[in-house]
Amino acid sequence: MPKQFRLPMILVHTPFLWVEGLTFFPWVFCREARPPKWLLNHERIHLRQQLELGIFLFYAWYLVEFLVRLIQYRRRYLAYRNISFEREAYGNDQNLNYLETRRAWGFWQYF
Repeated sequence: MPKQFRLPMILVHTPFLWVEGLTFFPWVFCREARPPKWLLNHERIHLRQQLELGIFLFYAWYLVEFLVRLIQYRRRYLAYRNISFEREAYGNDQNLNYLETRRAWGFWQYF
């Protein structure tokens, strides 16, 4: 995608959220009123993934991969951290320029 393209993102402060952030295109729900830049970047990576796959396929794949990883690792947190979408997002959330250089379907290399 061109550098000038900025993903649409509607930030929603959700103080009762059980996680720091949750993305459901185009909404990003965050527990903090002013989330850190790395968290917004992490969620923007998920926005790009959802845009590439479509919301339904993204969440279907996410759930199936979580279940496979849960069988593999036998711990929910390890299963979650090893989902390809999360590996890409966590691996690049500190790089605020990542989405400018990311190739389409970038999560494949984390599968």
